Amino acid sequence: MIHAARILAAGLIFAGAALMPAAAGTVTADQKAEFEEIIRSYLLTHPEIIREMTTTLEQKERLAEDTARAEGLKQNSAAVFKVAADPIVGNAKGDVTIVEFFDYNCSWCKRSVGEVVALVGSDKNLKIVMKEFPIFGEGSEYAARAALAAERQGKYWELHQALFKSEVPVTAEVTDQIAAEVGLDMVKLKADMADEKIAAQVAANQALAQKLAINGTPAFVIDDQLVPGYLPLDGLAAAVAEVRDSGGCKLC
Repeated sequence: MIHAARILAAGLIFAGAALMPAAAGTVTADQKAEFEEIIRSYLLTHPEIIREMTTTLEQKERLAEDTARAEGLKQNSAAVFKVAADPIVGNAKGDVTIVEFFDYNCSWCKRSVGEVVALVGSDKNLKIVMKEFPIFGEGSEYAARAALAAERQGKYWELHQALFKSEVPVTAEVTDQIAAEVGLDMVKLKADMADEKIAAQVAANQALAQKLAINGTPAFVIDDQLVPGYLPLDGLAAAVAEVRDSGGCKLC
């Protein structure tokens, strides 16, 4: 915020100096300095204008980002909601779909797991699509591939929840240990993890996130709404209810 304010202030001073009446002829160094001092004095007397300018800029940036996300959802709805290989939690034929982008080393994602479990338990007509979106390094990437490979043994949800219960960073070694503890065939798991289709699926999720302007985790897509960041249980439930109350899915 301070950095942005300084840039804005400097820009205002520069712009003001540049806009001095051309009809007055060539501006002397003293005149330029005097004009700049007037602007500087005004900003020091009214510093709130810097905050207002910064707030306005941030609002415009958020609006542009929201617009880009909305357009991205429309253009990529099939990739968001209809990828057959994506793991599904809840009712596969549910009337409303939530899509979650997450990383196993994301602390806010760890908190979201309980909310998703509770929501699925209370809403039997809800479909959750899980988008593995590793952004925190090699450990996260390895865990994402392991989770997708676990889907082939029917244990995706078990491994997913177990990984988020880890009290230490999720590395390759930690993932292997947890996978063995939930009863996965480790030989098959490692073979499936090496399948190019799984690597391609993770890469597709990352490319999709970029198209949707998703820069962090967690991120939730509820029909035509994209919510970046953690969303508590009541917020998730309210968003689902809004979709139903408005006549059902527009995109999902």
